[in-house]
Amino acid sequence: MLRLVKLAGAVVVVMTASAFGFKEWKSGIEWPEPKVVDPGDAETPPSDAIVLFDGEDLSQWHNGTRWEIRDGYAISKMASITTKEKFGDCQLHLEFATPAEVKSQGQGRGNSGVYLMNRYEVQILDSYENATYHDGQCASIYKQYPPLVNACRKPGEWQTYDILFEAPRFDEHGSLTRPGYMTVLQNGVVVQNRTELLGGTSYIAPPKYTKHSDKEPISLQFHGNPVRFRNIWLRPLEARQPEYPTEG
Repeated sequence: MLRLVKLAGAVVVVMTASAFGFKEWKSGIEWPEPKVVDPGDAETPPSDAIVLFDGEDLSQWHNGTRWEIRDGYAISKMASITTKEKFGDCQLHLEFATPAEVKSQGQGRGNSGVYLMNRYEVQILDSYENATYHDGQCASIYKQYPPLVNACRKPGEWQTYDILFEAPRFDEHGSLTRPGYMTVLQNGVVVQNRTELLGGTSYIAPPKYTKHSDKEPISLQFHGNPVRFRNIWLRPLEARQPEYPTEG
């Protein structure tokens, strides 16, 4: 098939693949039509998101009443908080700010953490001109992998995490059949690129996997510092494993 295309005042003859006798390849899979989702903006989550904190209350979290809510954000106090609902593979978005007034150093400076399935931690720390062990700085998968880069903003400034989490899989005997993975963007910068989890994250023990259910809660850590949080939402993700038709 030949097509005429007007380009910069000239008429150009475009020859398509079919003109050369090429046949279009088709997968043979009858894909369902993707649903329409309003992507939202910097202040509004996507239309299919589960809002975990909208600035008003922490009613979707255990221990939520122990944190202080002020001016649309929550301040970590007294205890860690854990979602009442359980999640598996997901896209998690949150915004955080470490204290503007610097009172300590290392792990004592703006320390908190995001725990997927209550056991796989993405570290939160004020790592702006603050030296500590690399696999414990901000955006590390705690005690397993440092971030690819240090993308931290100054103390007191709002920062974002966008986490794509693929939960590990276990068989009926408790053996690991597929490890977990995390992709993390901090302030729009990729800091973990589908990083393979080695197991649960711990300060006192090496990482190892222990069988758990397909869905578990998410926790935000209180580590003694008044870290602030806002705009927390989550989108559950469904795994896709299409079966391509075999020929012959």
